[in-house]
Amino acid sequence: MAENNNHLVIMAGGIGSRFWPMSTPERPKQFVDVMGCGRTLIQLTMDRFRGIVPAENVWVVTSAAYADMVHEQLPDVPVSNILKEPCRRNTAPCVAYVSWRIKAQSPRANVVVTPSDHIVLDQNEFQRVVKSALSFVNESDAMVTLGMKPTRPETGYGYIQADLSSPCARNREIFRVDQFKEKPNLEKAKEYIAQNNFFWNAGIFVWNINTIVNALRIYAPRISSIFESMLPVYGTQREQAVVNERFPECENISVDYAIMERAEEIYCFPASFGWSDLGTWGSLLENSEHDRFGNALMGNDIRTFDTRNCIVHTTDERRVVVQGLDGYIVAEKDGVLLICKLENEQQIKTYSED
Repeated sequence: MAENNNHLVIMAGGIGSRFWPMSTPERPKQFVDVMGCGRTLIQLTMDRFRGIVPAENVWVVTSAAYADMVHEQLPDVPVSNILKEPCRRNTAPCVAYVSWRIKAQSPRANVVVTPSDHIVLDQNEFQRVVKSALSFVNESDAMVTLGMKPTRPETGYGYIQADLSSPCARNREIFRVDQFKEKPNLEKAKEYIAQNNFFWNAGIFVWNINTIVNALRIYAPRISSIFESMLPVYGTQREQAVVNERFPECENISVDYAIMERAEEIYCFPASFGWSDLGTWGSLLENSEHDRFGNALMGNDIRTFDTRNCIVHTTDERRVVVQGLDGYIVAEKDGVLLICKLENEQQIKTYSED
């Protein structure tokens, strides 16, 4: 399978500000160096596809307000491949728009669709899984979703129930999906974990462009018809004006509800490569390197004394000294300092709006 037939779609329209004060609606977390490694989450997303997808085949779907940030942070992506949504309509219209846009240019493309704000710790295993999935969809009409092997009874993720009794003949790591499950309560999550055929839904999809376009025609015909009707304007100076006019007509619906939970040829590739959607400061602490006292320290010169189980993210400061804290968030950005108990981080949104 030729690399130049592979395409990557990065969905980067989210307005998440869970990592306030680092992230805000004006600078969502995908454009922030959350890991303190010198690369933002969207840059890390593109980095892990190097060698799988050439830069000219990378597409980013984002809000019109964030297009300049995308271009600044991903300069290798052609400007014409940064697709600007005039309003928020969830992931099904996003997928429909970029799918018809890719089909107009590359009618035999194999595509990976991924969020822009997740992390992967084992890049080699990630690349192996993605390459294997791309090869699978290149030879079939299947749509594949990557299922993360759960490590705990997590209530913040949706789940995929797979039929592990019969692997696919062409790839014995891939199995049919029985059903998708909504985010469960803790008791139900424990039930899922007790079985071996439930996986976290990472929202990473792999398919051939013709497969997804046909599925859109069948299961989301009204959305699909909007973007199919725009075929004559793709790649022209009229494209953005027509998108601005027609995009708001789309139903506000996720690709999971619109397609994945209704289509027949849906498969799961169970995988384990250190994935997290980084939805909370707690998840960032869990997925970061710790000192011997359980602290995750991200900054130029952070010194701790009698401090345990804290996350300190102060990359803009020259020196930070923390003493006597246990289980706290300490974060600074643009002159705003947050000190908050990890157990109370759900209240941060309220603080940021005051």
